[in-house]
Amino acid sequence: MAIFPFILLKSEKLKADQEIINHEKIHLRQQLELLILPFYIFYLINYLINLLRYKSHHLAYRKIIFEQEAYQHEANMNYLKNNNWYGWIKLI
Repeated sequence: MAIFPFILLKSEKLKADQEIINHEKIHLRQQLELLILPFYIFYLINYLINLLRYKSHHLAYRKIIFEQEAYQHEANMNYLKNNNWYGWIKLI
């Protein structure tokens, strides 16, 4: 979980999982893009709308635009280096 400016992990061994770390770094960038607090507001609103639409916590979570960007690019270790600012907007 990314809560600016920290990445919180369930276990010590996850520190070595570069995809998870990259996923969470993408969230940190998203939080910066939206000046932190609005990110959490938009994240929650997007989740609640998805929950009404899909009637499934898992699907509602996976359809959050910020999660879609992070999951799509978590394996690309150069994604953040290539200045892909506001990539989540394409997913609206």
